[in-house]
Amino acid sequence: MLGRVILFLLLNFGALAIGGYFTGAGVPSEWYVSLNKAPWTPPGWVFGAAWTTIMIALSIYMAYAVKAVHGLKFFILLYAIQWVLNVTWNPVFFYFQWVLFGLIVIAALTGLIAFLLFNYKSVMKAKSLLLLPYLIWLCIATSLNAYIYFMN
Repeated sequence: MLGRVILFLLLNFGALAIGGYFTGAGVPSEWYVSLNKAPWTPPGWVFGAAWTTIMIALSIYMAYAVKAVHGLKFFILLYAIQWVLNVTWNPVFFYFQWVLFGLIVIAALTGLIAFLLFNYKSVMKAKSLLLLPYLIWLCIATSLNAYIYFMN
């Protein structure tokens, strides 16, 4: 079990690291600072705390799920798509500044996490709650991206 948790911690925090690399100047960049952002945009430190919590919870969820779910290949495919979408959003939004495409990516990621949460809850039972922080955060992040798209 511990080995699986460590594997998923490496994969998940690796995704954050790759995404962070492509964020570049990101939040303090002139482009981002000049955007009209949602009034509910949290302070910068919240993003780091949220993603750390989410990736730890996702890693624990995945460590249990790979032993519990039926159709493991499909489940791993969904995880891989989640991983790619998660990594993709940062360069799309911050590096290329494609706000609409970023919104599409994060909406797809949100839908995928909702699918994982609800589709596998009968197998994962209470452990499904480990995906709840991810889903809640993605709903917030999607609303922030949408606000930027529609208000700029």
